[in-house]
Amino acid sequence: MEFALEKMDTCTKEQLKLYQNWFTSVDSDRDGRLTANDATEFFAMSHLTKPELKQVWAIADTKRQGYLGLKEFVTAMQLISLAQEGHELTSSLLRSTVYLETLSPPYMEGLDAFLEKNRSAVLNGNSEPTGNTQPQPPSKSLFSTKSKKKNQTSLPAVTSVIDGLKRLYNEKLKPLEATYRFNDFVSPFLTSSDFDAKPMVMLLGQYSTGKTTFIKHLLQCNYPGAHIGPEPTTDRFIVVMSGPDERSIPGNTIAVHAELPFTGLNTFGGSFLSKFECSQLPHPLLENITFVDTPGVLSGEKQRTQRSYDFTGVISWFAAKCDVILLLFDPHKLDISDEFKRVISSLRGHDDKIRVVLNKADQVDTQQLMRVYGALMWSLGKVLNTPEVSRVYIGSFNDKPVNEAAIGPVGKELFEKEQDDLLLDLIDIPKKACDRRINEFVKRARDAKIHAYIISQLKKEMPAVMGKAKAQRKLVDNLEKVFEKVQKEYHLPAGDFPSVEHFREVLSRYSIDDFEKLKPKMIQAVDDMVSYDIPELLKSFRNLYG
Repeated sequence: MEFALEKMDTCTKEQLKLYQNWFTSVDSDRDGRLTANDATEFFAMSHLTKPELKQVWAIADTKRQGYLGLKEFVTAMQLISLAQEGHELTSSLLRSTVYLETLSPPYMEGLDAFLEKNRSAVLNGNSEPTGNTQPQPPSKSLFSTKSKKKNQTSLPAVTSVIDGLKRLYNEKLKPLEATYRFNDFVSPFLTSSDFDAKPMVMLLGQYSTGKTTFIKHLLQCNYPGAHIGPEPTTDRFIVVMSGPDERSIPGNTIAVHAELPFTGLNTFGGSFLSKFECSQLPHPLLENITFVDTPGVLSGEKQRTQRSYDFTGVISWFAAKCDVILLLFDPHKLDISDEFKRVISSLRGHDDKIRVVLNKADQVDTQQLMRVYGALMWSLGKVLNTPEVSRVYIGSFNDKPVNEAAIGPVGKELFEKEQDDLLLDLIDIPKKACDRRINEFVKRARDAKIHAYIISQLKKEMPAVMGKAKAQRKLVDNLEKVFEKVQKEYHLPAGDFPSVEHFREVLSRYSIDDFEKLKPKMIQAVDDMVSYDIPELLKSFRNLYG
């Protein structure tokens, strides 16, 4: 199995230098992002039809960022060249080095005059060298103004969907979270690095189910901190990500690195951070995806109590950040221990991210595999508590050839198809990253609203003067009834409410009397954000050709 990403930069050094020159000239504000305003005039010089240019933009902007960086611009230029030569534009066309190695730069009518005009504009100090005086698409008037603060005009211009989400969060959602202490009860405040982080894939499973081997197999190389063996070898959380050279960075260092999305892990304390590290190495796959290798889940209550940190809490934290969660099983380890059951339960609310992998499946013959598959589905059905059947990928994800003697030619063909399906699922992760960010953002906004309703209801039921301690104890003990009241009053789905036990545990540390009453303006600002601002943001950064 090979994880082959699309080749978007297969061109000569001379061509790359040429494209860099073009990109710099077209990028009017010199921010390294080619937005719709910048691209429209330049792309029109190719004389391609609108449907062709629509396809060029769609393929080049695979991550739906709403802009083109240099790498995506090179891809767009290659696609325009291919279209001018008569090729039908598809994303698979970029994987063929036969076309790209002999491809000439596209013909752009009036290019010399365009570049000269831009060069003169730059020399004269004009910040809009293309002559385009229109503002960026998502200008400050993009977002509704009902709850804006006076100092928001100083925020920088929005040039991507992710930038727009950052701005909406700081202007509208974060004030609500801070007022009702959402960061203490549910999730820490989001930082800029949380929005900019690469998509993450977390691997979960009992020891020796092949989690580390799976990552190594995808990378086709070893990575710092990787240990493989039949015993529980991975005793820590290891984040495998792109870096300039091969090195391991300790957890305490990573947790204070503002440019990485792991600062929230400080809440789990030094005991956890001593069992956390970051493994960096230069690799083309890691430029698009970050992997999270986890310690093997062990069986028995004794093993759980020996951990010096909140293992389930850490898993839940990573689950909220990850785009895909792979649950790995071994044909000989189908039992779901108490701790593994707790871990899977902590993934509640992230069911759409879960993929189940039956690894090392060539260790049993076809008849045994059929029984193993049935047993696995039965075990998962008891834990996941959903009527839908989870998709299970069957295969042997390592560097060794498939044991055809055990599974036969039919089994080998099945494994290859299953591995290809899983590969396609993983390849799509970077393409869906922006959509996932939006999805998680809207989900967070709904959670923050429900949290605000619960806190304000607790505050509302507290007495004004006497008997506050007694009233608080009663409210904490009858938290389920408070949840029911909020649900009925605001017509909210029961499935969106947080865990009562977890909420009760955190609530016991606070005095309800210190909480804020409901602030309708803040709630309205979040409602406007979800129903108006986000759709407008997506509309502004959709494909500029329709």
